[in-house]
Amino acid sequence: MQAQTAAQVLNRCAFVIGHKSGASASFRLSSAKYGSASGTIAIKGNRFRATTPQAIVWYNGKTQWSYMKKTGEVNISTPTQAQQMSMNPYTFIHIYKTGYRSSLQRSGSNYIVHLTAVNQKRTVQELYLTINKNSYVPSKVRMRQGSTWSTITISNFRAKSLPNSLFSFNAKDYPKAEVIDLR
Repeated sequence: MQAQTAAQVLNRCAFVIGHKSGASASFRLSSAKYGSASGTIAIKGNRFRATTPQAIVWYNGKTQWSYMKKTGEVNISTPTQAQQMSMNPYTFIHIYKTGYRSSLQRSGSNYIVHLTAVNQKRTVQELYLTINKNSYVPSKVRMRQGSTWSTITISNFRAKSLPNSLFSFNAKDYPKAEVIDLR
């Protein structure tokens, strides 16, 4: 059997989790800079919806809506790549293809893919992805922004059909929300 390269593993992983009709998973983010959060995420292409006890974030591929449950505010923004990555652990599906050097290690039943930015001005300079050798589903993403490391642990991954409407904020569902446009 031929040895896999980091690019081959990432391509296969992107194919599995980038299921064109959608997928969902549970996640836990921990970071010295961002604190910690856990919840669920739904993804479809470059769109996502993340739900935590504190907030719901919708991203339709261009616009992001962040609903803060405590304040009842919805902030509308156009997020940077780093902001997308801090909320969507699957953003790496696309970024590894441009501007990163990659290497591959094996660890038990997983592949560990290490990505390093070619341009040190990239917001995310370094990533470690833990990917199951059999299913090609990622279980952990560790990324470095500046000197800050964040870890996203992923579980309960399931491919399933999701409607596009799931990834956009619907004001009718939150009639008392105060909408703040930050674009």
